[in-house]
Order: sequence, then structure tokens, then C-alpha cells
Amino acid sequence: MMEWLTKFPHMDDATLRDLKKAIDEGFRAFTRSYGDLIESFFEPLQWFLIYSERFMTRTPWPIILLLIAVIVWLASRNWKIVIGCVSTLLLIGYFDMWDDTMKTVSMIFVCTVLSIVIGIPIGIAMSRSDRLQKAINPILDVMQTMPSFVYLIPVVMLLGIGKVPGLIAVVIYAIPPMIRLTDLGIRLVDKDVLEAADAFGSSAWQKLKNVQMPLALPTIMAGVNQTIMMALAMVVIASMIGVQGLGQPVLKAIANQYFTLGVFNGFAIVGIAVIFDRVSQAYGKRLQRHLEIVHG
Repeated sequence: MMEWLTKFPHMDDATLRDLKKAIDEGFRAFTRSYGDLIESFFEPLQWFLIYSERFMTRTPWPIILLLIAVIVWLASRNWKIVIGCVSTLLLIGYFDMWDDTMKTVSMIFVCTVLSIVIGIPIGIAMSRSDRLQKAINPILDVMQTMPSFVYLIPVVMLLGIGKVPGLIAVVIYAIPPMIRLTDLGIRLVDKDVLEAADAFGSSAWQKLKNVQMPLALPTIMAGVNQTIMMALAMVVIASMIGVQGLGQPVLKAIANQYFTLGVFNGFAIVGIAVIFDRVSQAYGKRLQRHLEIVHG
């Protein structure tokens, strides 16, 4: 058996080495030629992230806590979830992890906004064309199965170490559920409802705006939920290239074998994940109930 495996046909070592070298040199040449241009293209994104982080870290914590409590209440209309979120944040502050948590929350907020802005239009385009869906699905499969560390390599070569490269890597890793579930949600809209919209003379844009998007919202919210969870999972890895927040203490704990530092910050990440998860799920359920009442 082993003898058979050693005879498996493969590319000549020298040819493979030359191929890898050519690809690496080509990417480096591209980086040298267009790196500055690409970096300037992402400057607005850097400002957005910086101002979001400044707002979260420089605003007095009672105001941030009150603001989050109001947002959670408006989204969930559930006092238990509000109390749970506030208690979790107070516990995080008590253990002196407030600033890092706010940096992580601002990063997740920016990543989620970007994923929604980019993912929903792509999902809508996929829902309108089977050919486009077949073309994009393999790309999404690769994006979801590629090891997360691999995303750091091209963004660091293009943009160096910093917040923006980390943000881009997180968005690339987290955006596939947003695209897939937008596409799925629109495709699952009842055909009878669409036929009724056609009967009333609705244009394609009116159907999308007034029928398909409202009915697909619960599924799209599930995509937002999954995007947030994947972005949080990427936070620790992105800290390797300069993303500040709860990931950096975890990385420091791994390097220096600080057990309590790693565990406490790990639990803080879990707490933030639970808050985002419960709030987005509660909002999705509220949307679902509202739509059932309206169309029931």
C-alpha cells in the first residue's frame, strides 16, 4: 500500500518550487505597485472604525450602559434580556475589561455594518439569477472552509499590520452567512404573494422593497446573527495583526501562560457573544410575529 502511495503522480519539485516563487513574486510586485492606492481606498473605513472606537471608549460608561440597555429593549422588548445584558456588562467592567470590550464591540459593529452593506445586495443579486448563484456559491464555500489564519496573509501583505487589515480579514471570514441567508430568505417568499403583487401592477423594485425584503427579514436577521458570531470568533485571531480588544489579552495570555487573564477575557468574549445572540434572535422573532399578524 505504501509503495503504491509513493508512486502517486505529482508535480516535479523544481517545477512546483518555481510556480510558488512566481506567484509570491507576482503578489509582492502587485503589492508594491498598488499597495498605497488600495490603502487610500480604505481610509474612510479606517475613520469609521476609529470614530466608532473613540465613541465607545471615551463616552462615560454609565451613558454607554444606558444606551446599550435602550437598544436591547427596543430590539427585544424583553426585560429579562435587558437585565442580563446590563449585568454581563457590569461584571465585565468590575473585572477591569471595559475598554477592551468596548473596542471589540466597536469592531463587531463596524464589521456587521460592512457585512450588511456588502452582503445584502450580493444576496439579492443571487436570488434573482440562478446562474449567478451557481457562480458565487463555490466562492462562499471556499470562504467558509478556508482556515481563518490564511485570511491574514494577503491583507497583511497589502495593508501591513493594523486595524483595517484585521477588519477586512474579519469581514471576509464573517460575510458568507449574510449573503447566503439573504439569498435564501428572498427565494423562500411565497410565490402566491409575488403573484398577488404582480396582479396589483408592482414593478420589480416595488416587489423587492414592499414584499420580498419585509418577508425575508427574519431569515436575513438570522444571517446577521451568524455574521456577528463568526466575527467574534475571528477577533482573537485578528489580534495577531493589531486588532485591539479582548483578543489581545487572550493572545498575551497564550504567549506568557497567564491562565486567569486568558480565561477572564475568554468569558468576556462569550458574554458579548451571548448578548448579541439573544438580542438579534429576539428581534428576529419579533419581526416574525409582526409579519404573521400583518399577513395572517
